[in-house]
Amino acid sequence: MSTAAKLTFGSTTVGAIGIVLFVHYQQKADQAAMHQGVIRDVEQQRIKKERQLDFEMQRQLEEEYRKVQNVKPSAD
Repeated sequence: MSTAAKLTFGSTTVGAIGIVLFVHYQQKADQAAMHQGVIRDVEQQRIKKERQLDFEMQRQLEEEYRKVQNVKPSAD
């Protein structure tokens, strides 16, 4: 093989390996980003559920207080 052929073969081999490694790295990075999205969604659902439970508890307390107290609507 000539020197030019060896250089061409070597550079294409290095280029192909570089592309494969880059694609592999990019796939791992995308997978990690998607996993973080799932974790974030689960956390948001947990927070939403906590807020809903707090809201329901406050509504029940308000109903109990309204039964005990005589509250008249304001005439604004």
